[in-house]
Amino acid sequence: MRIAVVGAGGVGGAFGAALAHAGADVTFIARGAHLKAMQENGLRILSPRGDTLLQPAQATDDPAKVGVVDLVMFCVKLWDVESAGEAIKPMVGPNTAVMTFQNGIDAHERLLPILGPKAVMGGVAQISATIAEPGVIKQTGTFMRLVFGELDGSITPRGEAFHALCVKAGFDATLSDRILTELWLKFILLATNSGWTGLTRRPMGELRDDPDIAPMMHAAVREVAALAAAKGIPLPDGTPEKIIGGWKHMPPNMRASMALDLIRGSRIELPWLSGKVVTMGRELGVPTPIHAMIYAGLKPYIMGALEG
Repeated sequence: MRIAVVGAGGVGGAFGAALAHAGADVTFIARGAHLKAMQENGLRILSPRGDTLLQPAQATDDPAKVGVVDLVMFCVKLWDVESAGEAIKPMVGPNTAVMTFQNGIDAHERLLPILGPKAVMGGVAQISATIAEPGVIKQTGTFMRLVFGELDGSITPRGEAFHALCVKAGFDATLSDRILTELWLKFILLATNSGWTGLTRRPMGELRDDPDIAPMMHAAVREVAALAAAKGIPLPDGTPEKIIGGWKHMPPNMRASMALDLIRGSRIELPWLSGKVVTMGRELGVPTPIHAMIYAGLKPYIMGALEG
């Protein structure tokens, strides 16, 4: 299977390397120092699952040089969705699957007018990993899972083929017939985790056990679950409680990727996380006071660190 990984950060780098070691023909679309390091020294994954080195690593900054692939793992930041969607058109043929692995809830909707409904599939990536230095991805914890599926809920040969490859690569994978529900389950969790680890600059282990912060985190989860209900998205019974209960299994030093970007002084995905919650809340008439507070508190940092 020919795979292009667009955005070779924590998600794309870690999963892409695992798929390449499993025998897939993987090309990474990257840029800058990270691209140069991969081209010269390969891609190194530092993980409690075991350190690995993919060398040589096929990497370029030009999708047109790659040609049509079977599958695109679309792992760019949320502000790059439209521009990257246009850029990858040379890799998208009539049967190519483009799987979105963004943090928000609307990346697939934003790609549909660019690539068409046949190409786009939904995906959820569950891993805590980041670029430690150019050419090096560092994973926190051992959890590594992909959930993916066709937007219409059908089970297709391309989905089954990718699932088989994921199993061979040795990480958890689910081919889902309810990917929109899966996307919302991640959004409920991530909007809350991103907002609180970002706002406080503290890891989950501290926040989940704090008697003042934890109740507000619980309320933030319920706000997003109420939005899903208002949009008619079917969620499993007891979803908020299950998400809250799942926090105890997270590595105590875990911070959401948005919090890591914030600490580095980089641009953050706030408008598509707590900001999106607030916007949808206004549209649907659902109160979202906790996420409104998070959005207001982090809004000055959307474009990166402030001077002075």
